[in-house]
Amino acid sequence: MIGILLSAQSFEQDIRELLMAFCPGQKFTHEEGEALQEAQLIVRGGKTGGEFRLSVERLVSRHSDQDKDICLAGEALDTQDGGVKPAEPRRFETVSEGSIMVDEDSRFETKNRIKRELYYMMRQMTGKELPWGTLTGIRPTKIALTRLYEGASEQEIHDYMKETYFTSEEKIALSLDVARREKELLSAVDYENGYSLYIGIPFCPTTCLYCSFTSFPIGKWQGRTGLYLNALFQEMDYVAEKMKGRPLDTIYFGGGTPTSLSPEDLEAILNKVERTFPIDQVKEFTVEAGRPDSITREKLEVLRKHGITRISINPQTMKQETLDIIGRRHTVDETKQAFALARECGFDNINMDLIVGLPGEDCKMVEHTLDEVKALAPDSVTVHSLAVKRAARLNIFKDRYQEMTFENNQEIMDMTMRTACEMDMGPYYLYRQKNMKGNFENVGYAKVDKAGIYNILIMEEKQPIIALGAGGSSKLVFDHGKRIERVENVKDVTNYIERIDEMIERKRKGINTWL
Repeated sequence: MIGILLSAQSFEQDIRELLMAFCPGQKFTHEEGEALQEAQLIVRGGKTGGEFRLSVERLVSRHSDQDKDICLAGEALDTQDGGVKPAEPRRFETVSEGSIMVDEDSRFETKNRIKRELYYMMRQMTGKELPWGTLTGIRPTKIALTRLYEGASEQEIHDYMKETYFTSEEKIALSLDVARREKELLSAVDYENGYSLYIGIPFCPTTCLYCSFTSFPIGKWQGRTGLYLNALFQEMDYVAEKMKGRPLDTIYFGGGTPTSLSPEDLEAILNKVERTFPIDQVKEFTVEAGRPDSITREKLEVLRKHGITRISINPQTMKQETLDIIGRRHTVDETKQAFALARECGFDNINMDLIVGLPGEDCKMVEHTLDEVKALAPDSVTVHSLAVKRAARLNIFKDRYQEMTFENNQEIMDMTMRTACEMDMGPYYLYRQKNMKGNFENVGYAKVDKAGIYNILIMEEKQPIIALGAGGSSKLVFDHGKRIERVENVKDVTNYIERIDEMIERKRKGINTWL
């Protein structure tokens, strides 16, 4: 337990996120009382005049040279002579403290000063260096890309990230590599007038242990998926009419697992997209095939017939024991067969998603997965560092998995990058999540002409993305990305169907604001 006690709340979230990076998995309390009695660390802060005072206090054990006993915070421990020493009250010592000048004209600058000071304190206490330094947001490459657009040199960007955020040399180099390629790939995208489309299919064969996305077992909706498609088509009609005359750059079918639908449903929805939207303009059309156990020749042929340019077939791991643990319900062989079938059907841009940090997997096991994927020769690979969200079953039922190890380290991340390079792939997009194992990142690697443009657009927030379907979250971009507004659809499928008029009304209000 960590206590965060601030008299000024303005920077609470920033402080909390940096503490989470240093102390993953910890719970937090923000008030005096019983919860604070469980704390091992207390961070105090508050504004006084033109200063922000910050201190870090650590719970200490008490050592007595006389009887060589140790008493930890309120526990009564046996002494050497067999007696019992009464518990002593919890005692904290101040590890570090300091003051930070407050810039009244710039919250951004003050926030960075506070985070740098806290970083110094936590580094002193833990001995840890964080690869991304004080950066805790999900889009660290946005810093490099924005400055490239502003005309800054790569050396200037390097110095800025080093001095402002204490970012490591490796992560600065990665950020610059990604930003350089993003800028090139996005040069043909019309930010001012264009948009992209996300179509959510919230069904999966089963729910994976780590997953927190909106998804429902397809078996429970057999014979009723038409109800969902009817509502989805209404939303499509509205958006197409509202965005008429504007270029549509990319379309992404996600979920869930779109290929959990029947071939007939896939045919119906793709026909609808072709009739409704100007797909002749589309630069990229992706379908998240995802689960190998959802892929059949018939479905792939439907996708191919409708001109899908990019698909994903996601093993996550090539270790069968891990697949069984995380609830994937498919075999390693099925992954290989699905990939071979997709190639046979003519797909020449196939992505494969991998997760490092899965339960029980060490460096050797990850190396095995990479070797197997390399042998298949996909066109792009996305490497995710496991992040367990609150809604994931792995978190909800965490007591069942206490004995499992979750390992990720720089050696593993370096190994994934090295393998990608051996497959003639370079990094093209990157993002981070809360609670990532090892405080690392998710990186997309792709061959020269196989990068996923949609992935860049959703991360760099350069263009509106209109999201359709249950759980869809539309992003409306204002003032070249300086302001983002979201329009959310409800997650539950039944609610979405019953409240489709309300979902359309939300879109109307949001899009009218953007227009």
